[in-house]
Amino acid sequence: MRTLAAALARPPAPGAPPPGRRDGLLVAAAVGATVVETAARPDLTWPLVTALVTLAGLAALPWRRTHPVPVVAWVVGTGSAVELAQAAAGIVPAGLYTAGIGVLVPYALFRWGSGRATLAGAPMLAAGIAVSVVVHGGGTSDAVGGTVVLVLTAMLGEMVRQRSAARTRELDQARMREREAIARDLHDTVAHHLSAVAVRAQAGLISAEANPAAAGDALRVVEAEARRALAEMRALVGVLRDETSRHPAPGLTELRALSDPGPPEVRVHVPADVGPLPGATAAALFRIAQEAVTNARRHARSATGITVTVERGVATLALQVRDDGSPTRPSRAPEPEATPSAGFGLTGMSERAASLGGTLEAGPDGDRGWLVRAVLPVAARPVSEEVR
Repeated sequence: MRTLAAALARPPAPGAPPPGRRDGLLVAAAVGATVVETAARPDLTWPLVTALVTLAGLAALPWRRTHPVPVVAWVVGTGSAVELAQAAAGIVPAGLYTAGIGVLVPYALFRWGSGRATLAGAPMLAAGIAVSVVVHGGGTSDAVGGTVVLVLTAMLGEMVRQRSAARTRELDQARMREREAIARDLHDTVAHHLSAVAVRAQAGLISAEANPAAAGDALRVVEAEARRALAEMRALVGVLRDETSRHPAPGLTELRALSDPGPPEVRVHVPADVGPLPGATAAALFRIAQEAVTNARRHARSATGITVTVERGVATLALQVRDDGSPTRPSRAPEPEATPSAGFGLTGMSERAASLGGTLEAGPDGDRGWLVRAVLPVAARPVSEEVR
């Protein structure tokens, strides 16, 4: 019962094309073939009726995807009616070979139809085969042959349907992963720049009265960081709006640009022999370093410096971000005016490292400071995919 209920509940396959130009061309070609065959077949006892019934069935083909059950009923009903009428008149039915194009009808039923449509249309198709076998005086072999053709056509439609559904699921998962990656990038970008804005604004407020020049410098840095955040946010929004756009991935150049005189001072050490790197590795390296620096700015109490170090081994790349502040991170949520929530923070960094087969660790660095260490594998990639 559950299996039957599940079959009945299956919705129509998405994306069924409405009647279009190709359907018109198909029907036109079939009509031409029907006319030619009718004229060339002297064995047809009711040539005009046979041709008209065939043409009536062909006329319904363009709607086979969007309305499969009515099309099945029309094609099977008209064909069976003529065969029964011929049998009643004592005439051996003879059909047109061009009517074989009707196999598109059961294919469309199983390819596009809902569960209810399939369960309604399949008995109609079976009944049509039974009528044809009886009126033609066929035996078991004819019945088996017709059934095999119907089953194979149905299996082909179902197979194409399942493959299309699997492809759709893969695309949906890829879009979801892309959105998650963009969300992490947006969080990392905004958090990094706004943390710098908050620190500089606080420094400007403290020095405003005693040292107006320092306050002016702080405001200029605030403006620059705000402009950078806005530019990067626009780039990310552009990716969301235009899937075909290709923005260069951040890499070692952007990593070196994290250097900042502070406070706290950010020092970046990237040896010249580190690059070139695969694009995904370089982007992950930058984003992890950016988020680690942001976290240090937020939470490192009394820190005077943040150091970012990159070392390349034989098959790995090690990134270390350490600060000299208090090793104890806030045990309670920060005030809304102070810093935003940790958000993707360590979780996002760990996910980035894990997505490339790497690891990430974070914790106190001895008696003072905090250390974030990421180790990423460095795999050989084509030169076209590398980012310096």
